[in-house]
Amino acid sequence: MRSSAVSSKDLKSHIDALDADFHVAGLVRSGRSRNRARRAKQSPAAAGELTPPAPQPTTAANGVRWLPVGGWTAPWLWGGFSTRQGGVSRAYCAEDAEGELNLGFTADDRRDAVSRNRDLLVEAVTGDPKTPLVTVRQFHSNLVVRASAADADRERPRKADGVITDEAGLLLAVQVADCIPVLVADRRKRVVGAFHAGWRGTVKRIVETGVGRMRLEFGCRPEDLIAAIGPGVGQCCYAVGEEVVAEFTSQFAYAPDLFREVFDSDPIKTKYPMLFLTQRAPGHSPIGPQIHLDLVEANRRQLLDAGLKPGAIKIIGGCTSCHRELFYSHRASRGHAGRMMAVVGIRAADSRGSGSARSRK
Repeated sequence: MRSSAVSSKDLKSHIDALDADFHVAGLVRSGRSRNRARRAKQSPAAAGELTPPAPQPTTAANGVRWLPVGGWTAPWLWGGFSTRQGGVSRAYCAEDAEGELNLGFTADDRRDAVSRNRDLLVEAVTGDPKTPLVTVRQFHSNLVVRASAADADRERPRKADGVITDEAGLLLAVQVADCIPVLVADRRKRVVGAFHAGWRGTVKRIVETGVGRMRLEFGCRPEDLIAAIGPGVGQCCYAVGEEVVAEFTSQFAYAPDLFREVFDSDPIKTKYPMLFLTQRAPGHSPIGPQIHLDLVEANRRQLLDAGLKPGAIKIIGGCTSCHRELFYSHRASRGHAGRMMAVVGIRAADSRGSGSARSRK
């Protein structure tokens, strides 16, 4: 019996050591069982409690309404996030409405309208519509590529979900319509990056990978980096399934902090609950709380893990699903949506003026 007891202690010691190693790596063991235990401790919330306020856009001289990054005042740095307002697209607005700023070459919109919209956004941000714009073909990966001005002339952009550069005079862009856009800049070395983080890319650590590539390619130091997290689907609206919870729990020790139980706040269901009762066995009825994911916080935590200081991270705010007058939302519109862009760049030494300087609130 004594030898058995000693073996049990040794086994527990080995397991504790293994858990400690996993924690250092940002992982956890036995994700399925741990997920159930932690889920029980989550505090419930109503969707309205989690809705981030909509930011106030800036109107450029050409009519484009966009979101500059507050606090990014360095004269060499361009950066910001588009909205759906302004532009010439007619594909996603009412017949009597003004044109919109769809920036994606979607099946429903005209290619010439999208090209014109891209020129308008570039002009709003940089002051010159001819500034090269570098985009990538996104596929929810953790692939990051290094860009140059030659990439702006590619007939087919490279496949990636992150793009970095130290070359001045061009804008890097990622497209979003619910996913989280993240911009990063090195204030000392003048290096910038743009990253597209849906839930799959977030699980694959696209932002951490991007910062790592900036360090590897350009010698960036985390303490010199600043970041901006743009508008995306908020935790108020982002219900996910158990498979997403399991994916995050298998990768991040802090995963329980990213999820909340959100109860249905439909006033009809609240007033007439008997109308929505079912005869299904307990546990099989769709009535009850849903699990909602906070993708903004997930990417903020990745920036912190990458070494950025909390004060260096700017959160723009706004939920793309709640504020559909301001943003495109793929989820809220059931797939019939345009695309917005997050852009960042290094001002060329001989450039004149800027969109932000000539914009008005």
